[in-house]
Amino acid sequence: MPLENEDRPSDSPYVHRVWRSHASGVAHMTSIATSNWELVFWEDAGGRHAALRGPETTASSAEVPDGSASFGITFAHGTYLPHLPPARLVDSALESPHATATTFVLGGEEWLVPDFDSAEQFVARLVRKGVILRDPLVDEVVSGGVPDVGTRSVQRRVAAATGLTQGGIRQIERARQAAVLLGEGVAPVEVANRLGYYDQPHLARSLQRFIGRTATELRRPDPAGQPLSLLYKNGDDDRS
Repeated sequence: MPLENEDRPSDSPYVHRVWRSHASGVAHMTSIATSNWELVFWEDAGGRHAALRGPETTASSAEVPDGSASFGITFAHGTYLPHLPPARLVDSALESPHATATTFVLGGEEWLVPDFDSAEQFVARLVRKGVILRDPLVDEVVSGGVPDVGTRSVQRRVAAATGLTQGGIRQIERARQAAVLLGEGVAPVEVANRLGYYDQPHLARSLQRFIGRTATELRRPDPAGQPLSLLYKNGDDDRS
């Protein structure tokens, strides 16, 4: 496979998912929209890198260096960096000014690079140092909960923690869910009905904007085509 992906959920309230990937024989991938921000580490011929990335509000094409290996921590809705306005990360990335095989810089401090199995311990250290904070109401609201505060307060807190609106998050997450269902062979009309799209054209527009694929392409992917970035099935552990 051109992209070998592995991912797992997390028991940390600050972390949504942890993933790793290895690329072989692929020049580009379709990076699908995501409503979460990430801390990503990767290695290629140019050396070692670390960056804060996302959220991404549309699908886009991304270069994939052959033989590159990457690892990422996808943070839960409501987790944010107090020293960095979340809006600055939307459709953007900020690379660490210094990264080696073992260390990188975040928030003006040097940190040991974590790995796939130690992500939660690393995040716990960030929490203790105040590098990341969490607004639990945001995660609750995005998961469908009903808060005890007013609508305007909710809107402000969601935007402050994510850089996105509630509506924008819902649209992205619904399109990702639709893509998973179509990949499992569910008919487009059933997907549209199940997820609350007005009709199939509405579903088609959403898929093109957020996933970069048609329903047919998702149901019958071209093995020789450009691969998709990580797309996983939501389970009971997924609070998005």
